[in-house]
Amino acid sequence: MRYLDLVDDLMGIDGVTPPPGGSGFGRGSLKYRGKIFAMLVRGRLVLKLPADRVTGLIAAGEGVAFDANKGTAMREWFSLAPAADRDWLSLATEALAFAKSAAPSAGATRSARAPRTR
Repeated sequence: MRYLDLVDDLMGIDGVTPPPGGSGFGRGSLKYRGKIFAMLVRGRLVLKLPADRVTGLIAAGEGVAFDANKGTAMREWFSLAPAADRDWLSLATEALAFAKSAAPSAGATRSARAPRTR
């Protein structure tokens, strides 16, 4: 299966954890330091990417914004069209880089970061 090959390719990268399995949302997700950056949902590769990149991929006809079956598109989540001739590893690596850029530095604690806004 193509997704399992992708998981195998990304294992061994510091901070990346494999899909946990089981049931419920995220069961097929790749995570970086606990945050999902790629997952398989209903046979489609779903990736967290910068919003402008998602917009560009959609405009190019590569897929759609992911909506988690809630009817509201998530601006930083892209669902690759099954027929798209895209290299999954390069897209997942791009999503991983985005996740790394958003992650706190190793050893950082919540108190060391800016407080959450509500």
